[in-house]
Amino acid sequence: MTATIRKEQENDIDAIGRINLAAFQTIEHSSQTEHFIVNALRGRGELTVSLVAVENDQIIGHVALSPVLIADGSESWFGLGPVAVLPGCQRKGVGSLLITEALAELQSLQPSGCVVIGDPYFYSRFGFVAEPRLFLADVPAEYFQVLLIKGELPEGEVRYSKAFEAQK
Repeated sequence: MTATIRKEQENDIDAIGRINLAAFQTIEHSSQTEHFIVNALRGRGELTVSLVAVENDQIIGHVALSPVLIADGSESWFGLGPVAVLPGCQRKGVGSLLITEALAELQSLQPSGCVVIGDPYFYSRFGFVAEPRLFLADVPAEYFQVLLIKGELPEGEVRYSKAFEAQK
């Protein structure tokens, strides 16, 4: 893949919605609301990092990072996702490229850490690990993973933005 990664631009919003819809349409664990979530994060001013993958002048992928809350009051924690790649472009390194660039972009904010919900095998290559001291209700522990960037690992339940409840 020869995709390039860049920050979201205003004229990318419709394409980002279509990519999230297409990418999650057949995923069993998805409620197919990821496109609504990204728009809600944007509307709430909580879309901290929003990058797109572009190939041949077409947007083929998107990644979002947004703030999360930790029950113990720890600050500067973020959630990675949704990460979406058009079905025909999946398994070609685009998602990995998006995640790598998003985490690099996040570094400029001097975060304490980042969490993600997803396949432990896939996300471990970026340094994410399951850590029982941080958890998300109703998510199996092995699928909720943490990347500690600085400081000490907090403890307690993690809460994502209300935007993750978006249904339209």
